Amino acid sequence: MISVGDTAPDFTAPLANGSVVEFTLSERLDEAPLVLAFFPGAFTSVCTSEMEAFEDRMEELSETGATVYGVSVDMPFALDAFREDAGLSFGLIGDSNRSVVDAYDVAMDFTSKGIEDVAKRAVFVVDGDRTVRYRWVSDNPGLEPDYDEVLGALRDLN
Repeated sequence: MISVGDTAPDFTAPLANGSVVEFTLSERLDEAPLVLAFFPGAFTSVCTSEMEAFEDRMEELSETGATVYGVSVDMPFALDAFREDAGLSFGLIGDSNRSVVDAYDVAMDFTSKGIEDVAKRAVFVVDGDRTVRYRWVSDNPGLEPDYDEVLGALRDLN
């Protein structure tokens, strides 16, 4: 399990940000601190609420120098449609092969619904040295992160 103080796993995956491009964590460290907000699935109620909450707080997040990225197992083209529908200004990383979810140890199943291997709701803050500076992971997909706590962790980096 990834903990605060660990080196964040590097990864390359598609980034939906108006178009689909390649995203490699180690090549984006100049945008740090990076907020990686994992969510189970696009176009679902709690996931939409979470991503919109990050968008609503974008000014405060930007003041800390942070760059936000959502991460889910959805295809990048679906994520781009989700971005547009939800009015998100930040990019969403598509982890359809589940390598990022596995590397960060945040995979979960919705056994009762027959859905396997989606992302838990989780937030990691990664600094410019690729060190995890904040970690929040929920086993309950109905819970959203404490956005004030995420902001506090980002402000502590300055």
